[in-house]
Amino acid sequence: MTRSVLAVTIGDPVSIGPEITARTLAEVAGQPDHHGIAVGDAEALRRGARAAGLDVDVREVSNFDVEPAGAGVIDVFDIGVLGADVPEWGVVDPRAGRAAVTAIEVATRAALDGDVDGIVTGPINKEAIWQAGSKHLGHTEMLGELTGVTQQDTMFVLRDTAAEGHHLRIFFTTRHVSLRKAIDQITQENVDRSIRKALTALRVFGTQEPRLAVAALNPHGGENGAFGDEEIVHIAPACEKARAEGHAVSGPIPADTVFHHGLTGRYDGILSQFHDQGHIPAKTYDFTGTISVTIGLPILRTSVDHGTAFDIAGTGKADHGTMLSAYRAAVEYSPNVPLIREAYQGDRK
Repeated sequence: MTRSVLAVTIGDPVSIGPEITARTLAEVAGQPDHHGIAVGDAEALRRGARAAGLDVDVREVSNFDVEPAGAGVIDVFDIGVLGADVPEWGVVDPRAGRAAVTAIEVATRAALDGDVDGIVTGPINKEAIWQAGSKHLGHTEMLGELTGVTQQDTMFVLRDTAAEGHHLRIFFTTRHVSLRKAIDQITQENVDRSIRKALTALRVFGTQEPRLAVAALNPHGGENGAFGDEEIVHIAPACEKARAEGHAVSGPIPADTVFHHGLTGRYDGILSQFHDQGHIPAKTYDFTGTISVTIGLPILRTSVDHGTAFDIAGTGKADHGTMLSAYRAAVEYSPNVPLIREAYQGDRK
């Protein structure tokens, strides 16, 4: 049996990241077909395991080619940034930011080198990484630089939908910009590019003949220009172009109905036009089960879709459901790594 190996970064070491990482790896330890190895400071992971009340051993490893020790033991590739001096829980700290960035760098290099099949990332604090000197807006931008690509994007996966066995994927035309700027970025060229990326990702991740719905921007889809003309000028022409090329692309469809149709199985993917348009329905429907996959990278990366929750860090209250879902998704997608490399290797600088 081929065993997939996954590098699991613990995120910000003073956040809930170490706790949910420890809970996840403890729950999946001893499985024959996959081996999750935490990446971070060993003492931070041990502290997270204690906060979670886990009766496990934390074993430090120096490479990713190690046999798992079995149930009751979680492995950690110690990055050696903090040592025993782990900062206080729930406080923005540049040392914690540096540790979080280093863990991402180590895990990404392991994936690029083929030492692991993919990476699963815990939550980071943007202020902490900025204080540590990072210029990136977040994980996705950092991973783009580390892997040498410039067109990386986010794909949300809802694995538990109203249609049994149906995994709905949500994509985004615009991401981390203000809503005012996002509207300015919704051009036919950008929507066309986003449609193509979404269709490629759907195929790479297992849907041979994808059905993609494109969400409208304005209420009721703009009501033929009465509530805005972005649908007429930009979104509809991009959809029509895709259909003329033989793709099963529907839209623009009003955003207040398109997600319902996607969840009930009519579509395999939905292209939302801005950040919250896609995030709100996904997280409302299944907050702990929605996971994030970065598309466009020549490596497999899944992630939690929530933040650092500094207010409950170290209290043992953190729910590891999203981290567990992200880990299981990475196990499921690990056979697709050759397709991921083939599809996105050409996008590297």
